Amino acid sequence: MPAMRPQEALLVLEDGSVFAGDAVAAGTRFGEVVFNTAMTGYQEVLTDPSYRGQIVVMTQPHIGNYGVDSEVAESGRPWVEGFVARRFTREPSNHTSEEGLPGYLDRHGIPALDGIDTRALVRRLRERGALRGVITTERSEVAALVAELADFPSMAGRALVEEVTCPSPRTVPAAAPGGARFRLAVYDFGCKANILRSLALEGAELEVVPASTPAARVLELGVDGVVLSNGPGDPEPLTGIVDSVRELLAAGMPLFGICLGHQLLGLALGGRTFKLKFGHHGGNQPVVDLATRRVAITSQNHGFAVDPDSLPAGCRATEVNLNDGTVEAFAVEGRPVLSVQYHPEAAPGPHDSSPLFRRFLAELRARPAVG
Repeated sequence: MPAMRPQEALLVLEDGSVFAGDAVAAGTRFGEVVFNTAMTGYQEVLTDPSYRGQIVVMTQPHIGNYGVDSEVAESGRPWVEGFVARRFTREPSNHTSEEGLPGYLDRHGIPALDGIDTRALVRRLRERGALRGVITTERSEVAALVAELADFPSMAGRALVEEVTCPSPRTVPAAAPGGARFRLAVYDFGCKANILRSLALEGAELEVVPASTPAARVLELGVDGVVLSNGPGDPEPLTGIVDSVRELLAAGMPLFGICLGHQLLGLALGGRTFKLKFGHHGGNQPVVDLATRRVAITSQNHGFAVDPDSLPAGCRATEVNLNDGTVEAFAVEGRPVLSVQYHPEAAPGPHDSSPLFRRFLAELRARPAVG
């Protein structure tokens, strides 16, 4: 008996482009189509809440080789709207694998397709920018799908944090020998597990709070500092959160902003953010420290950036992206603020920037506790 032909699947972009491939996992989802240049770490990508609202195309041609392992997940579920690769591995080879990637995607209702020319797709996204798209294994009427895409909201203006934040506060104990040396509040805007793990390993007890938690409540906790996590969507609609960050700044609270948290800090200081053409998604983004000229290879996942010309007096860019010159970090004169656009916790990606967690905690060591 001849092998059954795979079911056809489509990726349709708002400009009318159609990529027909093979269905890997069933379903229909709309989202912003972006590409990720990481060579490994697809499970961490899938489970990063910052990808809420996005269909992710992997530039690495073979995805799924080592299967899925719950120990490396960045959250309790995948958040992407859809997943695309040149070829998915149906039968993984890895002693820690709990299941194959196609089965994992299908079980979680994440539509996926392969068998397309991902190089051509990525070239189009680089030329046109991130585009709205739909991935489907159930529909074939391209004109109708393009019409629906015209009404689908752009990522600019979308507030997605409340869809991914934790429902209630929780405590994460310190994991370093000798127990807790610091207490930190962590605003969960879609926080990756490795941010919490990295801080706990450095001796911090963490009070993880929902995104809408008022600044006054955080100050009542008597913590030594506050971490503003990564998260999805456009930072500018998050006006209530920006107000809370502004209150924490006014109270002199030490702050560490990561990715979306970095952008929210910029807004709280009076700056502006803007949407990047196709964003930074992957584990190979070069960043230079303007003072030391040291270059770090960083893990990144974001579609917005801080406008350096909008930063107020006393606030200056300290690191920039070597690919496009965008701000990767800024310093605030006279304030205990550490803010980076990239991911020092990586997962996936290089660990060049992991010392930033120790740097933030070292700055707290010299300060009296708040409260």
